Amino acid sequence: MPTWTVPLADVVVPDDDIAAVAAVYRSGWLSLGPETAALEEEFAVYAGARHAVAVTNGTAALHLICVASGLGPGDEVVVPSMTFVATVNAIAYTGATPVFADVVAPAEPWLDPGAVAAALTERTRAIMTMAYGGHPGEIGALAGLARARGLMLLEDAAHAAGSWGADGRHLGTVGLAGAFSFFSNKNLAVGEGGMVVTDDAAVAARVRLLRSHGMTTLSWDRHRGHASGYDVVDLGFNYRLDEPRAALARRRLTRLDAENDQRRVLDARYRERLAGLGRLTCALVPPPGTRLAHHLFTVVLDEDVDRDALRAALAARGVQTSVHYPPAHRFSIYAGGAPLPVTESYGASAVSLPMFASMTIEQQDTVVEALEAVLAQVRLETP
Repeated sequence: MPTWTVPLADVVVPDDDIAAVAAVYRSGWLSLGPETAALEEEFAVYAGARHAVAVTNGTAALHLICVASGLGPGDEVVVPSMTFVATVNAIAYTGATPVFADVVAPAEPWLDPGAVAAALTERTRAIMTMAYGGHPGEIGALAGLARARGLMLLEDAAHAAGSWGADGRHLGTVGLAGAFSFFSNKNLAVGEGGMVVTDDAAVAARVRLLRSHGMTTLSWDRHRGHASGYDVVDLGFNYRLDEPRAALARRRLTRLDAENDQRRVLDARYRERLAGLGRLTCALVPPPGTRLAHHLFTVVLDEDVDRDALRAALAARGVQTSVHYPPAHRFSIYAGGAPLPVTESYGASAVSLPMFASMTIEQQDTVVEALEAVLAQVRLETP
């Protein structure tokens, strides 16, 4: 296992967080219960949503917003290919068909409203956005398009815990429902976990029902004597969040804004340090008036830069990088559709640099200095 001088991401778990989790284990109640309920209330207030439903992971959250919104066989959903494949799979799980649309530009890897409009058919039921890196992208235009065409807008907000648009709305609350991830590399990291937010009471009720096997009462209800039995009224799933992770998420939520502010400083400093470097472009420029999660920091390399060689050279210097993401429409399971030239360009040239709240200035300088040193050495050979 490599020892990274600067890892791609890092999670710091203070002793107080560990104590809160240990207290839950000592309580003897580990499944969905009071910690989860408290987390839901606190997250709803934080995001400005009427309802928040905690689930086992971000993929479960995506699946549930698709099911609860009524998607099914015969429906089409326009979705970006530049996303983690779970965004697309969640649509396919319902029997609906994902229809890929291109992104705006090589440094703006979010859905292009014009491309979405061109992809709409009489079978289209919804648009699924993805807040890439915690950036709002063209969410306002997409919401307007959805309203004008009578479509649902669903939001993959996995990257966006702590992202507000210029209109003051938290990402994930613009459309019918939003899905968040608490995976280990996310801003609000607990290992596994997720959250559905919505202002629609019927959607929230269905998500709650489907989260636990379609049962009308939960174990916690029966434990407290609020019910003595249950019925099963729908084909549900086991998507419950456990209490220790809910307790950890509650602790981390209180620090989320402060940690995102640290990411904001790092984001601005990357842009300043890399501005004159050449042979790359900083992507995901924050729009005026927004407050963002800064989940990712990505750069787009010039065409003559050998990305694989650059990443290998950085790794040799102890700097971890990644690619977010291989375009989903190029995977075998979804291949065969129309080409997406802008998505493919970004997918072939983007590199994610280290970004995490506890990253030090010294670590960031190490990344920048390593980039400066290796960029001149990694030119692609021309025929």
